[in-house]
Amino acid sequence: MSAWVKKVEGALLAAALCVFVAAGAPAADLVGHGGPVRGIALSADGTVAVTASFDSTLIRWSVGSGAARQVMRFHQGAVNAVVMLPDGRMASAGEDERIALWRAGEAQPAVVLDGHSAPVSSLAVSPDGSALASASWDGTARLWPLAGGAGRILHDHKANVNGVGFLPDGTVVTAAYDGAVRVFRAQMIVRTLAAPLSALVLAGDEIIVAGADGRLRFLAPNGEVTGEVAVAEMPLSTLAASRDGQRVATAGFRGTLAIVDRASRRIERRLEGPAFPVWSLAFSADGAALLTGGANRIVRQWSVATGEPLSPVEQGADDGVPPGLKSHPGAEVFRACSACHTLTVRAGNRAGPSLAGLFGRKIGTAAGYDFSPALKALDIVWTAETVQKLFEIGPIAYTPGTKMPEQKIIRTEDRQALTDFLKAVQGR
Repeated sequence: MSAWVKKVEGALLAAALCVFVAAGAPAADLVGHGGPVRGIALSADGTVAVTASFDSTLIRWSVGSGAARQVMRFHQGAVNAVVMLPDGRMASAGEDERIALWRAGEAQPAVVLDGHSAPVSSLAVSPDGSALASASWDGTARLWPLAGGAGRILHDHKANVNGVGFLPDGTVVTAAYDGAVRVFRAQMIVRTLAAPLSALVLAGDEIIVAGADGRLRFLAPNGEVTGEVAVAEMPLSTLAASRDGQRVATAGFRGTLAIVDRASRRIERRLEGPAFPVWSLAFSADGAALLTGGANRIVRQWSVATGEPLSPVEQGADDGVPPGLKSHPGAEVFRACSACHTLTVRAGNRAGPSLAGLFGRKIGTAAGYDFSPALKALDIVWTAETVQKLFEIGPIAYTPGTKMPEQKIIRTEDRQALTDFLKAVQGR
């Protein structure tokens, strides 16, 4: 997989030509973001995932097949956090200081929450589902009633607030780069630890924080440190707890990726992660799998029991490539494309429009797909030359106003191979 990533260099997402699909695979990797994956949230039943990326988009996925069902573009800058809400909505936040509340399937948020004055780094939902908490690099956390109304500002941190969560009784807990954990009771509890803190997660009434010194620390609700696990010599960047609270996963720089048994405070398993930062983690609904997102733009799924990838990309099942074209040089490029795009009318649209009949078609006119007004206004007809130009200079420059994140294919021969492949498919 790594050799393929280097070769394609940014290979294509959601709305013009690409992504990998493993229809029929037991647990496919999620390939399609154009930048590092910063957040992962799963539906209650675990069948749907929403991911947030530095490429400024969110993508809604079918977890089992790896198919991208919707690409959402609203934030102006990196999207740092995403959470599912109990009523079927979701919330996202990022570099643009805004929090967006989305209804399932809608292209734009229903509600936008403003108030932070620096990037929002973390989100959490209260146990009763009535409130959303946000943490920001402006040194504050905020509590937002989901039914509407004014939010509450939680002050007193002296640095970036990197994590926020709720105790079972609804008490807000935060962790910040100043090394402090704050428990916002009537009499606020502050516990200052020995290292800057990069992430926080709650497992029942236990507070777990990840530090820049590569250690996990476990705290009681009164701020008492009850345990510590040395995971790495490099900073940790993210945390996740299984839904039953038995395990904690943590990851960070240089491929650090470990699963910790919470009761024994011992590393249960180290996963052989890629040698670049891992920025996001989530356990599957049943706790049997761990999803990881990082700098390679891929969300990979791992077996918690064995530590092995559940479905390596190179073993993906049906990529939509016709049998007679499997060995075509352009098929290798296109295999990064099919979670968002299909090749036949019968297969229909996904997060991006079907590529059936692409050549000779005016931009923004594929049947049954909801294109942005800006795309519909462009005077471009898809040909081999225009498709290659799109991925030579990138969609932001070539199709301004598109919902597609910035993507380029660096090598001229790869762009040529892709269009030759699409021509061969269209001519069949």
